[in-house]
Amino acid sequence: MSALPAGRPEPRKPGVPRFAHGSRVPGWDAAVDLHKDPATIPDLATTPVPDELRQTIEQAMAKYPDRRSAAIPALHAAQEVHGWCSPEAIDQVAAVMRVTPAYLTSVATFYDMLETETRPRHHDVYVCTNISCSLRGADELYEAMIAAAAGREDVHVRSFECLGACDIAPMASVNGEYVGPLANDDAAQIMADLEAGREVLRDKQLRYRRCADPGVAEGSGEFSPPDGERADTAGLRDEPDRPGPTAAIEKPVDEVDHE
Repeated sequence: MSALPAGRPEPRKPGVPRFAHGSRVPGWDAAVDLHKDPATIPDLATTPVPDELRQTIEQAMAKYPDRRSAAIPALHAAQEVHGWCSPEAIDQVAAVMRVTPAYLTSVATFYDMLETETRPRHHDVYVCTNISCSLRGADELYEAMIAAAAGREDVHVRSFECLGACDIAPMASVNGEYVGPLANDDAAQIMADLEAGREVLRDKQLRYRRCADPGVAEGSGEFSPPDGERADTAGLRDEPDRPGPTAAIEKPVDEVDHE
């Protein structure tokens, strides 16, 4: 490689944390075990699955025309029970969903929020560092979050490639709760809320943010949670995992009114 022209400054290296294999996303260097036996679907009759976990997985499958679409919520549910997506947890999900453990392992190893290695239970704080958030100070926010969590073994802080909430950049996910836009000073408040066991930055939670649809959360301000209860944006009080309105059902082509 030729040297830079005289007087031209060295290009500045971005201060973005990367893993040893060069990616900002973990897991790309994990080897595949080619010596495993061919994948088979575990028998539900002989695979012990906690009743509550089985019911949660079945409810997730009922929401999709293809049961495999429930893999992510099913694995999340198993992780809540076991603390991580252990081989036992994956076998339990596979038995209920009637898919191979290999299929679920491919999903679990792809998504960062699914843990495939044992770890102590703790609070998960994911700071989005993708382009929209980064341009609005996410890298500094990430450093502030690490500093605020220093010495706390019960809090796991990590950068995240994208959390898909660019409209509230910079933002973070705290135990699955989206909060933003955040300032560096919010890091200390987040840690204080976690330690006190209360809602994290209640006034900055995405679930309380007014939707662009004027028919959603009528009467609320930009961030205005109802007193004593969560926003019921779609009348789905019995389905807390679906806080927003569902998409309109598509009509068959022959029923569409062509004007």
